Amino acid sequence: MKFLVIVQNLKVSGASEGIVSRSFLAKLRMTYPESAIDVLYLKNHNSEDQLDLLPVNSIQSHVLNLKPPFLIKWLNRISWRLFHISLYDRFVHKLYGSYISKIKHEQYNHVFIRSSGLNHETLLGARDLPILKKAIINFHDPYPFFWYQGSHHALSGVELFRLKTMYKVIQEAKCCVSTAQLMSNDLEFLYGSRKKFYTIPHQFSTSVFDLTDIQMVRPKQKKLTIAYHGSIQFGRKIDTLLDAYAALVTENATIKAETEFVLRLGGGDVNTLRDYYKSCTNIVILPTLNFCNSAYEQTHIANINVILENGPLYCNILVGKAPFLATLNKPVFCVSPERSELRQIIKDPKLIANGEDEVDVKVKLEALIKKRLVSNEPVDCFGDYFSDSRFKQILSLILTDRK
Repeated sequence: MKFLVIVQNLKVSGASEGIVSRSFLAKLRMTYPESAIDVLYLKNHNSEDQLDLLPVNSIQSHVLNLKPPFLIKWLNRISWRLFHISLYDRFVHKLYGSYISKIKHEQYNHVFIRSSGLNHETLLGARDLPILKKAIINFHDPYPFFWYQGSHHALSGVELFRLKTMYKVIQEAKCCVSTAQLMSNDLEFLYGSRKKFYTIPHQFSTSVFDLTDIQMVRPKQKKLTIAYHGSIQFGRKIDTLLDAYAALVTENATIKAETEFVLRLGGGDVNTLRDYYKSCTNIVILPTLNFCNSAYEQTHIANINVILENGPLYCNILVGKAPFLATLNKPVFCVSPERSELRQIIKDPKLIANGEDEVDVKVKLEALIKKRLVSNEPVDCFGDYFSDSRFKQILSLILTDRK
């Protein structure tokens, strides 16, 4: 069997899509060990990828220059305002399509096209190309950006034109996949799809990473460490969590003496946040790390890891760090909106608190801290949701879809 996988991000650090796309290739090889797997890697800047660690037969890697010619840049201002059409979008999609169109797709049994970030250039670049009719297209996030929870985009004419363009891609594609069940449901409805949107959750495999770099690891300072590594964008309720923890430090002498909350933050106004909580010395806000060092801290330093889901009302995406944290067998404390993807996966309600309710966060966090101060027993937060057997089952179902 021969597979072609078209990807945008295979970075070993940074955005989560690089980590989960690398892991997808590892799990694909695990599921079909005798198959041929070829990769077309289209990225828009140079990056550290360590492609030699990936268990594939071949990789074509290209760095695309997304800077438009002056004429397109100038005309785009007119088309954007008068016709609600982005000529820049078209320029980018044609650029991606110029590489995708050169692939002799007939030689492959199955084609995966994976998106990255919020613009989904690989999917849109395949529009009207013959390869799309046999492609399984993967949505990492909702598209267009207006429908991304926590965004502040207006529903403009350009966004509606983007919706119409993606509709054509979905109609042409063999099969559609997203990484979260809620997102699959939403996209299936949004695009009026007559074909099922399958759900393949993010995966994680240590086999495609060199995790030996631990030079920037912060040593443990307290008996119990709570850790959050990630961004604070898209309605993630970091203030509610920090206010609840700061109150516990003030009210409980044991928590003050024996715990710390270490945050590795990206996105948002980190300096303002650091200044606001500087009086609480148990809260330590530090710069982000590369994945090696970050993984080490979450694996070997943290006692409780934190996930912040998008908000404020609804989160229909699966955060990329979830499958990694699932491998650690440590408690994961989730701060989530009332409706979210993780609320459907994590069955223990004591591990998920409402990001709009500081009292709920405080009560559940305090109970978890007290429990972990006296116990280090393994915790299986996610059940078999990210298991190899479940991945194989879902993949087999998708590959045999004849609709």
